[in-house]
Amino acid sequence: VQLQASGGGLVQPGGSLRLSCVASGVMFRIRVMGWYRQAPGRLRELVATMTSDGSTNYRDSGEGRFTISRDNAKNTVYLQMNSLVPEDTAVYYCYAYTVRSFWGQGTLVTVSS
Repeated sequence: VQLQASGGGLVQPGGSLRLSCVASGVMFRIRVMGWYRQAPGRLRELVATMTSDGSTNYRDSGEGRFTISRDNAKNTVYLQMNSLVPEDTAVYYCYAYTVRSFWGQGTLVTVSS
């Protein structure tokens, strides 16, 4: 499975971004898709995931500001991020799980004035 993420960039505090990730080369049902992030000097952490039946899991700091959605037919996952703060600055990695885990290359989100 190859994961291609897009949608990162520079945004001012309080702004919004929408990340997208498309999976290709899928041989098995993608059970979980989602997003992790890694800020400089920090460990990679969960942002949000969604199962193929729509169950979601959010990191506390993002719940209410971030919304994950998924188009199973297109093997695509989205992350709508609102009310962004500088602490959201990180490389955001797309994640998928079929019979094992797969990671995308990451897309940089910078929240700064």
